[in-house]
Amino acid sequence: MKKTIITVVGQDKVGIIAKVCNYLASNNINIMDIAQTTVQGYFNMMMVVDANNAVKSHDEIASELESVGREIGVQIKAQREEIFDMMHRI
Repeated sequence: MKKTIITVVGQDKVGIIAKVCNYLASNNINIMDIAQTTVQGYFNMMMVVDANNAVKSHDEIASELESVGREIGVQIKAQREEIFDMMHRI
């Protein structure tokens, strides 16, 4: 399974979760786990998604999510799960 960790950070506003989830759904990416919080007007979300059935490459998905973030004024990063696994091995 190709898991990806997606983080979204920025000033809170209406529609952030909807915009990200619509992108994921339209690219056949399943949300496995999600956590979000808002602290003093700042939005922070972390998602673990399954990109196994996505047609696009990880790099395309990451780039397009960054573009979605720019459109709505937040920073979106998509990183492969393996990066986090390797960090814990060191």
